[in-house]
Amino acid sequence: MPDQNLMEMPRLLISADRSSSGKTTIVAGMLAALTARGYRVQPFKVGLDYIDPSYHSEITGRNARNIDGYLMDEEGIRDVFTHGCETDEMADVAIIEGVRGLYEGFDSFTDTGSTAQIAKILNCPVVLVINARSITRSAAALVKGYTSFDESINIAGVILNNIGNPRHAKKASEAIEHYTGIPVLGTIRRDNAMQISMRHLGLIPALEGRRCISDLDQRIGTIRDRVDEGVDIAEILNIARSAEPVEKPPKTMFTSRDIKGKSPKIGVALDEAFNFYYYDNIELLQLAGADLEYFSPVHDSKLPDVDGLYIGGGYPELFAPQLQDNEPLRREIREASRAGMPIYAECGGLMYLTEKLTTGVKGKGTYHMAEMPEATTEMVGALPGHTLMGHTRVVSYNNGQIVKDAIIGKKGNTFRGHEFHHSEIRDIPDNTDFAIKLSRGIGIKGEWDGMTVGNTLGSYAHLEGISYREFASSFVDSILE
Repeated sequence: MPDQNLMEMPRLLISADRSSSGKTTIVAGMLAALTARGYRVQPFKVGLDYIDPSYHSEITGRNARNIDGYLMDEEGIRDVFTHGCETDEMADVAIIEGVRGLYEGFDSFTDTGSTAQIAKILNCPVVLVINARSITRSAAALVKGYTSFDESINIAGVILNNIGNPRHAKKASEAIEHYTGIPVLGTIRRDNAMQISMRHLGLIPALEGRRCISDLDQRIGTIRDRVDEGVDIAEILNIARSAEPVEKPPKTMFTSRDIKGKSPKIGVALDEAFNFYYYDNIELLQLAGADLEYFSPVHDSKLPDVDGLYIGGGYPELFAPQLQDNEPLRREIREASRAGMPIYAECGGLMYLTEKLTTGVKGKGTYHMAEMPEATTEMVGALPGHTLMGHTRVVSYNNGQIVKDAIIGKKGNTFRGHEFHHSEIRDIPDNTDFAIKLSRGIGIKGEWDGMTVGNTLGSYAHLEGISYREFASSFVDSILE
């Protein structure tokens, strides 16, 4: 009789020797190739990225989920993994995309927050993507170093990316297999078609890509074909099937909560400008008793009939003229805030709720392909302050404490989250209230984050519902009160 505490799930973790190795593109192609073969593929992303999972979901038709060893404890990681694999029909195989290099993590001497940590917790074989541009025999030294650095990591195969020609592929592959005994599962030629447009926070999100890139399906199809041609997909599946059963947590966070009376409706901003949401947060809000209604700050002239608002992160700076032009919706949100509607906004949502936003500040520059003209646009004005896009670049975990009862939790609650932005907020009045005091991170002003006016709260901190377990129930309860 099968052990109910164990899950039999073929799984594979795709990692890399460093960032910009081509790992994300190869994972996208692998997901597409497996899905095209009829497999139900459950995708996961190590770390706190929003954009890569949007493509994972787009390609597989299943909701991609994030797992992070700094934010989440081991039980939470196994909970997200097993629940994700079981939801919407049991998956046939799970593919986990790592973050940065295999061993990059929170500090210098432990694997906390790293891809390697997740491989250990989920007892997962690893395929290492190597950027082999301009190296052949040295690729073997790289692989040998990675395998000997932590022998508890099962590096089961290698994929070589950025290969120049067949001779390059042959020399690098022979060297790796001779010196390490690890099989080379595929080689990917250098090809400009293996690209999806980039900007200052990484790839263009899939939702925006679907609306703005006319040949998105063709691009994804090309990536799928290149990976299918260059990688031994059958052997990828064999390695995934070699994974031992994973232990289920004794208790899951993903349980429905009974609430008295009618379920509150939360409006969730979702469009080209706002689409940074962890799927766990969305699902946990529903399990906490909320009904969700999606709306677009770019396109919709009025709010749906809702009791609260959740405005996530994204790119309001790139759609500032459209957001400004949608004055009826900005006015309605501002009036809802003044009337006491609970409104929670993260990062891009915070920027949208301030009074105005300035882009193209002289001397500040732009990033990658994100061309931002010199302009100041009017925003909602539910929160004070003037948002400036500039050279400020914050990419960090943050730790904080709720210092006053708020819509996301009670005074004394602590959290681990993260922040990722290129903006700062100026002209904040001295008497402004903040609900969050950070012990790690940058926040809005000094050590303060969670700017509040009435029941409206905006923060640079992104919260993840498995890590900060009070988030969903607290937000729903703030609407019910």
